[in-house]
Order: sequence, then C-alpha cells, then structure tokens
Amino acid sequence: MTALRPVKLEIRGVSLERYNERTRQRLAVLDRIDLQVCEGELVSIVGPSGCGKTSLLNAIDGLIRVTAGDILVDGQPVDKPGPDRAMVFQNDCLFPWRTVAANIAYGLELQGKLTRREMRERAGALVELVGLAGFAEHYPNELSGGMRQRVNIARALAMEPELLLLDEPFAALDAQTREFMQFELKKILVRASSTALFVTHQIGEAVFLSDRVAVFSARPARIKETIDIDLPQARTLDLKHQAPFIELERRVWRLIEQEAQTAGMMTVA
Repeated sequence: MTALRPVKLEIRGVSLERYNERTRQRLAVLDRIDLQVCEGELVSIVGPSGCGKTSLLNAIDGLIRVTAGDILVDGQPVDKPGPDRAMVFQNDCLFPWRTVAANIAYGLELQGKLTRREMRERAGALVELVGLAGFAEHYPNELSGGMRQRVNIARALAMEPELLLLDEPFAALDAQTREFMQFELKKILVRASSTALFVTHQIGEAVFLSDRVAVFSARPARIKETIDIDLPQARTLDLKHQAPFIELERRVWRLIEQEAQTAGMMTVA
C-alpha cells in the first residue's frame, strides 16, 4: 500500500449473499473481504469468472447492500449511491441526442449546483483532459468506440467524485484500441489526481494500470493476495515487453490459475 496517503476507501470484513426466490437458496458471493485504497491510488481486482468482482463494485457504489461488514469512503459508511462515487461501465451509455460536451455535463445539470457557464467551462476542461479537443460538439455516432469511452470517463469525472469505480470499461473495444485506452486512462487519472478501483479480466491491463492488484479467489470471493506493482509511474506501452512487467503478469496469472483449477474452470473474467 502507498505509504503516508490518507485512506480513501476502506472495506472491512465484507460478505455478501444472494437469495434465489425460485430455489429458495442462498448463494455466498463475497467472504470477509478486507481492502483499503489510498488517495490517488488505482487498485485493480482480478479473479476467476463469476467470483464477485462486479458485485463488490456495486456494493461500493451503494447499489446493493452487503450481508456483513462495512464499506467506508473518507470514513463515512456507504449505504446508498452518492456523489462521492462514480461508476464507469463496460458500455458507454451516452445519450445519442446529446453532444460530447452535453453528455459530459449531464450529471452536473441534474445536480443543479453550477451555472450554465460553469458547466460549459467544466465540460470543456474535461474534453481537453480526455484528449478530445475539437470534438465537443460532435455526437456519439460520430465517434469511435474508444472516443465514446473517453466521454464516458469524462462524464464520471465531471462530478468530481472522491472514488471512481471502473467495471471492465474497455471490454467492448477491439484489442488495439484497448491497448491505447489503457495508456490514455493512466494519463487521465494521473492528471485528475483520481482514486480508482478497477475491475478487469485482462491481467496485463491490471498490471499496467495499477499501483496494486488484488487477486480474488473463486466464489465466494476472498482476497487471495494483494500484489504491489513496483513499476515506474510514468508508463508506456513498451513497458509490457520488459522483464519486470512480464514477471508481475505471470505472478498474477499463477494465482488465478490455481483458483480456476480448484473451481474446475480455466476461464478468467
């Protein structure tokens, strides 16, 4: 964990069960999860398919209630959605009738705290931040998949959340665009001084983006190990071909492979 930084997110002994009305059975999803994310960190969660990674993000966002334990953001318990957290999903979910700038400003309009001029200025600054200068007045159907996902990230950042939650935001992109978006996201979050929790099934993506990677066990998920990513903060795509990166990637893969074998499956998601 990054030393001397305040703790932004604290997960204490969190367990989650789901009840199936049809079968009248309970399914254990999360089992006593303990995790801290410090201010300015990006921590990734990886693990076998269906182990509960997205369920944990939904609980942190306040969309579902945990069965046991506590989730705190800046020391305050989470019991419902709030403006201190923002979620970025796999699909961009942009409004096709709104321009890039208007999509970014949508949450600000709902919040009603800024004047129109202030909203325009913040949206304009975020257009620049995510590398879309010149596209503020374009519509989503005029953008590539990677550009739309940048708008999606900018819309989340517009609310100035204390914590950004990213649920496989590049899953729908082609392999080449995904590689470039990893590099762009790293730059964006550093510039915005954001704290983020990132769920992905791509191990190389987790290693490239993160300060730490939390490896989940098979369901019910426990944290099998948390790995410090001891790589330079200024990362380029060439880093993925260097020995320290490859060794970290292999280390994470070995842990997930053990869990997948134990659970009788070899797919990772």
